[in-house]
Amino acid sequence: MLPLVVVGGRGVVGPRAPGEPCVVGDLPEVLERARALETSQHPRWLVPAAASSLTPLVTADIRVQRCWDVAEVHRLIHGGWAADLHLAWASAYGLDPAGAPQPARDDLFDLLVDAGPVEPATGHRSDPDAAVRPDGYLRPDVLDPAWAATPERLRSLAEALLRLAARQADQLAAIGPRSLAAAYSESAAAALCVELEHDGLPVDRVVAERQISAAAGPRPRDEAEAAATRRARDAVVLAHAPGRERTDLRNPLQVRDLLAAVGVTVPSTRKGYLEPYRSSTPLVAALLEWRKDERVATTYGYRWLDEHVGPDDRLRGCWSACDGAAGRMTAQNGLHNLPAPLRPAVAADPGWVFVRADLGQIEPRVLAVVSGDRVLAEATTSDDLYAPVAARLGVERPVAKVAVLAAMYGQRSGAAGRALDGLERAYPVAMRLLDDAYASGAARQPLRTYGGRRINLDAMAAGGDDGARGRFARNAIIQGSAAELFKAWAATVRHAVGPLGAQIVLCLHDELLVHAPRDRAEEVAAAMGRTLDDSARRWCGTDRVRFVADTSVIARWSDAKA
Repeated sequence: MLPLVVVGGRGVVGPRAPGEPCVVGDLPEVLERARALETSQHPRWLVPAAASSLTPLVTADIRVQRCWDVAEVHRLIHGGWAADLHLAWASAYGLDPAGAPQPARDDLFDLLVDAGPVEPATGHRSDPDAAVRPDGYLRPDVLDPAWAATPERLRSLAEALLRLAARQADQLAAIGPRSLAAAYSESAAAALCVELEHDGLPVDRVVAERQISAAAGPRPRDEAEAAATRRARDAVVLAHAPGRERTDLRNPLQVRDLLAAVGVTVPSTRKGYLEPYRSSTPLVAALLEWRKDERVATTYGYRWLDEHVGPDDRLRGCWSACDGAAGRMTAQNGLHNLPAPLRPAVAADPGWVFVRADLGQIEPRVLAVVSGDRVLAEATTSDDLYAPVAARLGVERPVAKVAVLAAMYGQRSGAAGRALDGLERAYPVAMRLLDDAYASGAARQPLRTYGGRRINLDAMAAGGDDGARGRFARNAIIQGSAAELFKAWAATVRHAVGPLGAQIVLCLHDELLVHAPRDRAEEVAAAMGRTLDDSARRWCGTDRVRFVADTSVIARWSDAKA
């Protein structure tokens, strides 16, 4: 590993081991050294967090192949979202995070104690140039440019980072044989997130404006015109309820009263409760359509377009390699929840295309890996896993699909519950894993995914009901493991398509969108399929379980089949 730390306008590259040479200097000097090393050696860059250390490199068009992200590795080992350098250090060394020194408050008391605690053996205060204090904690200001202003201090910080990474590697080895590989792919995903945030998602602004206009009306000239447009949009719904024209459609309680007035009594106004009534009353159908338009108008309207799509027609938002729960990638500004009406606006540049690959039936295939159920693994050899499962259960395919998904989400009522009995007989090993996860969740005991990520059930926001917590755990053990496979695949695709002039521009749950030159599209598609086989085999540790992806070459995101 080779430390790379950027603090303000200065940084350090190296050393590879304590006492060895390193390069310390202003940011341009550090970037040139990093560029030369990346070109010639492709080291594994050791960074406190990819967002802080790799962003200057990506801005300078330096894309690293490998890294070790201390923050992401901490999240893998300990779970949760919090992962600043001081917490990662304290956790690696078994120190109480609550006892970590706090940053100075710039008052007289802090000026007196800033020199640090006294060395027990000598009675002297700690070295002001040392990143680690005599009590074992990092200095609170170790990432403050005011402290990290000298070569000695930056070297001390880099050497502390080396020791921290070594401790993390030991902890990973104690967790299990797959955890080190998971740390590599989590770190690669963090590097990819920096690139995704920098590069952005191509957007056809003209089409975006047209789609927004279709839902929200023409761009308003002022707030009065915007309010008039809202009233006109509301009136389409309220026309189906004479005498109720003053109902506020943005107030769920008033909407429930409105529905009750036309004979529709529901416990909630969510789509799932309203959809069965769509064909029975025009009010519900109009309300559901209003909801889609309202979402575009309020969340993805003209202001969203102006604020988040840059002058280069790229949609940008902050990316994270981990959601702090089961470990899925997340993004802001609509990159992870762009409504379907706006997908036509996501368009490849002239002369370019999107190569889209969507993992098929990933959850039951991951269940086969995580549980080690050989019978379920046999079903994964089929392109459609649910067909052999249905044959084994003696039910129709739709029933088999509902049963498998219900097993992973903890549903036991209705047809799904009846089909689960058959699943437990046909695939007892897989069902036992899910039942054990449920029991751990209900007991508020932590879980670890296939790659070793800790899921802290005592802190999960799954509600106070232990049954709900158990259902969350039952699903998280699969979702978290699937996220690990997805990130391992994305990291491999990132390497494979780069030489073809292509780049990943979107990671959405189980879907990759790669922006590629039109004349290299077939090569990119082939590379994405090949890397899925390779990364799945490495992640699984076996070729018994098969993973499949639906791959297509498209001009607009909306061209992909649902």
